[in-house]
Amino acid sequence: MTEEIHLRDYLRVINKRRSLVVSVFAVILVLVILGTLAATPQFEGKTQVMIEKVANSNLTDGGRFNSFDPEFYETQFQLIKSQAVARRVIEMLHLDTGNSAAPGLREGRESLLGEEKLKVDESRPLIDVMAEKLAEEITVSPVKNSRLVHISFLSPNPDFAALIANTVAKAYIEQSLNMKMDATRRTLEWMTRKADEERAKLKAKEEEIQAYMRANNLVTVENRMTVLPQKLSEISTALVRVETRRKDKQELYQRISKVSGDIDAAEAMLGLTSNDTLQILRDEILKAEQKIRELSAKYGPKHPVMVKAQGDRDILLSKKAEEINRLIEGAKNEYEFALASEENLRAQLDRTKAEAHNLNEKFIQYEQLKREMETNRQLYDALLLKMKEQSITGETDPVNLWIVEKALKPLYPLKPNKKKNLLLGLIVGLMAGIGLAFFVEYLDNTVKYPEETEKMLGLPTLGLVSLWKEKEGNIDRVVLDQPRSAFAECYKALRTAVMLSSSEGLPGRILVTSATAAAGKTTTALNLATVLAQTGKNVVLIDADLRKPRIHKALKISNDSGLSNWLAGGDVRGLVTEGPLENLSLITSGPIPPNPSELLSGQRMEKLFEKLEQSYDVIICDSPPLMSVADGRILSRMVNGTILVLRARSTTFELASKAVKLLHDVNAPILGTVINALDLKKSDYYYQYYYGSYGIYGEEPEGSGAGTG
Repeated sequence: MTEEIHLRDYLRVINKRRSLVVSVFAVILVLVILGTLAATPQFEGKTQVMIEKVANSNLTDGGRFNSFDPEFYETQFQLIKSQAVARRVIEMLHLDTGNSAAPGLREGRESLLGEEKLKVDESRPLIDVMAEKLAEEITVSPVKNSRLVHISFLSPNPDFAALIANTVAKAYIEQSLNMKMDATRRTLEWMTRKADEERAKLKAKEEEIQAYMRANNLVTVENRMTVLPQKLSEISTALVRVETRRKDKQELYQRISKVSGDIDAAEAMLGLTSNDTLQILRDEILKAEQKIRELSAKYGPKHPVMVKAQGDRDILLSKKAEEINRLIEGAKNEYEFALASEENLRAQLDRTKAEAHNLNEKFIQYEQLKREMETNRQLYDALLLKMKEQSITGETDPVNLWIVEKALKPLYPLKPNKKKNLLLGLIVGLMAGIGLAFFVEYLDNTVKYPEETEKMLGLPTLGLVSLWKEKEGNIDRVVLDQPRSAFAECYKALRTAVMLSSSEGLPGRILVTSATAAAGKTTTALNLATVLAQTGKNVVLIDADLRKPRIHKALKISNDSGLSNWLAGGDVRGLVTEGPLENLSLITSGPIPPNPSELLSGQRMEKLFEKLEQSYDVIICDSPPLMSVADGRILSRMVNGTILVLRARSTTFELASKAVKLLHDVNAPILGTVINALDLKKSDYYYQYYYGSYGIYGEEPEGSGAGTG
C-alpha cells in the first residue's frame, strides 16, 4: 500500500537541503542581475499596418470570396521578414554605402553589421550580408482577432529602431506592388503570345473550311440540307399517287386484254361505257336500227331504202368497233405511261436519297470543321477579353495595405526589463534550487532514519548514534571519557534495546558487524561492551576482525598475542586482557594471519565461545564487514544475535539489503540495526533512493567522524 505524502514531507526535504537551495538560488539570481546590468539596452521601433485580402477584380468571376485565409496572412508575414524586403530597406536607406544622414543611421548601421563586417568578402556583397542580418531581426506580430500587424525592430539606437520599422512597412508595400506588377506583366506577355497562336489557328481553320466548301460544292450546303428532305417527301408522295394510278390502269388493261377479240364484251366493260364518242355511236346505231325496223314494215330487205338504211347502220357499227379498238389501245398506252412515270419517280427518289446521304456525310465533316473553328474563335475571344480585363485590373492589388501607425522614437528600452528579469531570477532561482534539492534527495539512496530503514530492511532499529563533530576527544571511548554526554546516552539507549531484543533476555553471544567498511562497527562494539559492563555484567569484547583490527588501537593496548594465536592452536593463558573497567575484558585480534576465514570456521572458535561463557555473562564480537569477506557470516552462525551497523548517508539500502540477505542465507539470528553518524540537526525522517558502489574494506581515513571500523 502506497503511503500518502504530506506537505510537511516536502518541507522537510527543502529544510534538509536548504544550503543547496540557497546556493542555487543565489547563483542564479546573481547571474541574472549581472546579465541584466551587462546587457546592452535595446529599443523597439514598432509600426502598425493593416493587411486585408480583397476580392480579385475579375470581370468574369462571380464566385464567392472568403477574406479569411490563414495561409494568405502567413505568406504576408513571411514576405515582411524576407530578405527581398530587407534588401529594399537597405537600398532605400543607403545602409550599404552609409551616405544617408538620417538620425541614428550611422550608429544603427554599425550595430546592424557588428562582427558581420569582418566576414564580408568579394564573393558576397555587403548588401547581402546586411539583408540577411536585418531579415533575422525583423519581428512580425499579428494582433489577435484583427487584420492589424505589428512590425518591430530592436536596436541600441532608438532613432534607428523607429526608422527601420517604418521603412520595413514601406518596403513591404512597395515589394507587394512590384510583385503584382511583375505578375501582371508576365501574365499579359503570356496572354499576348497565346492570343497570337490562337489567332493563327483560327485563321488556318477558317481557310480550311473555305477550301473544303469549294472542293465539295458546299456553298449553299445549309439551304440544300433544308430542301432535300422536302424534295424527298414530295417525290415519295407523287410516287404513291403514280403507283396507285399505275395499278388502276394495269387492272383495266388486263381486263380489256382478256376480251380484246369480243367487241361486245369489250363494250360491256364499265370503263368503256363512259366514253362519250362510244355513247353517241350507240345512240346512232339505236336510231339506225329503229329506222330499219320502221322501213322494214314498208319495204322489203332489198329495197334501196332498206339497203341504204342497213348500210348506214353497218357504217355506225364499224365506227363503234374502231372506237372500241381505239379505246383498248388507249388503255394500253395509259398503263404503259403510268408504269413509265412510276419507274421514273422511283429512280428520281433513289437519286435524291443518294444525294442526301452524300451531302449528309459532307455536312458532318463540315460541321466538325465548323465546331473546331468556333472553339478556336471562342478561345481567342476569351483571351482577348482576359487581356482587356487584365489591362484594366492589372494595376489593382488583391492586398489592401495601410500604415495605421508609424513607429515613433522609443523613450525607454524594451530590453533588458530589469524588474521582469529580477522577478524571473527570483522565481527561476527558487524553483531551480528546490528542484535540484528534490533531485538530489531523489538520488540519495543511503540509510538515514529508523522508519525508512525498518521498512526497507524489515529489521528493527536498535539505536541511533549522532554524528561526531568534535575535533578533540575519541568517539571510541566516549562512554568512558564522557559518560554524561549525548553520545554516551545513545549507546545506553542501544544497551536497553539489545537487552529487550529477545524474550529470553540479553543474548550471551553478540556479533557486531556492518555491510561495508568505515560504518562504525568497532566503535559500536567497544561502547556497547562498555555500557553493558557498567550495568555489572561480566563482558568480554573479542576483536575478531583478523584483517583490519582496531580495538587495540582505540584502547592503546598491546596486540602481540590474541585471537589469532588461540585459533592457531595456542594456549588460553594470556588470551584475555583486562579492559578499562573492572568487569570488562578484552581479547585482541593478535597477529594478522594469512587465512582468517579458515581459522574462524574451525572448531577452536566455537570452543572459545564455550569456555568464555563459563566466566562471562556477555560475549561481544567485532567482525569484518559482510560485503568484503566471509568472516562475518562464519561468526554469525556461532552467536545468539547479530547487530548490523549502518552509517547514515553512506551505506546504501542496496548494500544493506544484500548484507541482510547474506545473514539470512546462513540462518543467522539478527537482533536489528544501528544507524551510526546521523546528523540529528538535519533530521527529517524522510528517505529517497541512491545507488552507490560497494565499499572496499581497508584502512580508515583519519578524522572520519563518528568512529570507524
